[in-house]
Amino acid sequence: MCYDMSYFSGIKLISAFLNIPEAGKLPFKPTYHQVAQSWCEWPVAIQNENGIQIHLFEWGLIAPYMNTPEKIKHYRSSMANARSEKMLDDKNSVWHQLKQQRCLVFTTGFFEHRDVGSKKKQAYFIRLKNEPIFCFAGLYNYAPTPDAETGELKGTFTIVTQPANSLMQKIHNSGENGNRMPLILNKELATQWLNPALSETDLRTIIEYNIPAATMETWPVASIRKRKEDDISVLAPLDEANIPPL
Repeated sequence: MCYDMSYFSGIKLISAFLNIPEAGKLPFKPTYHQVAQSWCEWPVAIQNENGIQIHLFEWGLIAPYMNTPEKIKHYRSSMANARSEKMLDDKNSVWHQLKQQRCLVFTTGFFEHRDVGSKKKQAYFIRLKNEPIFCFAGLYNYAPTPDAETGELKGTFTIVTQPANSLMQKIHNSGENGNRMPLILNKELATQWLNPALSETDLRTIIEYNIPAATMETWPVASIRKRKEDDISVLAPLDEANIPPL
């Protein structure tokens, strides 16, 4: 799954990635680590009648049925990720109902935990080689009720996940949601993902795409669950001498 990620690059890189005009001044503060359940604002791209646009949406989708504060509090913690298999094949799933509301979630890298046989799991930072940013497939929804402070309908998103590739199988190797990873898209597939006229066949082809493990790099880092500082030290590689090799 994906519950921890970073974005410490400029927003203008997203504009370059998508080949669209710069988004202007979005009030986004670059971050080295955020956890999904902080409901943090994050740079995402959507496509509507005005073309492709970059927005700041909150991580942790608020679904149409979450129309009271009590329902949001109860259900939202499980809405950071969406299983790709349910988008097309589970007609009762909210992910199937929202499959036309596709977005791109941009990142500089993400974190996952590996079971190394000790009491605590080992955290790893994962990114694409030689890429300052990349993107995950996502789904978005505007909250069904206005924000209490602003009166606006809040934009929210979830990250689509899929079965893990050979590298991520070694890292995300245990637990109820083990052997899964976020659906990472290259530039060509990213543009297709946003196309509102995408056919069911093409959508399934994208969902079944598994980015090659050879394009990724990773290293172990100190615990991200206890850290409070948000700086580059979060990404400092650990000495791997006492960590079983991947």
